[in-house]
Amino acid sequence: MFRKEEKKALTRLGLLSIGWPIGLDRFYDGKTREGVFAVIGWLLVFGSIMYLAPCPSHMDGGSKYMAMSNANPLVIIPVVLGAYGAFLVLKKGFRLLKQFEAAEE
Repeated sequence: MFRKEEKKALTRLGLLSIGWPIGLDRFYDGKTREGVFAVIGWLLVFGSIMYLAPCPSHMDGGSKYMAMSNANPLVIIPVVLGAYGAFLVLKKGFRLLKQFEAAEE
């Protein structure tokens, strides 16, 4: 059905698509250190966005607008880092798709 290279590319692509925030693809490749850094990095990104972003859900209409206008400007840092991380995930996904396509028959 599938050759060894195709199976490996599909497995890594599946792990990347499902478990990218916890670095499953890196743990599967045997790169434990990079997997741990991936987990720590995504936790820092998501945690700092949750900490720095305003949460106006418990306020009335006028207070919501004021809370949104007083957003912490430092929230841009984890947003940019998260966007860069998402770019890297997509880049790796396309690389794995090309690897699957280029597998010899």
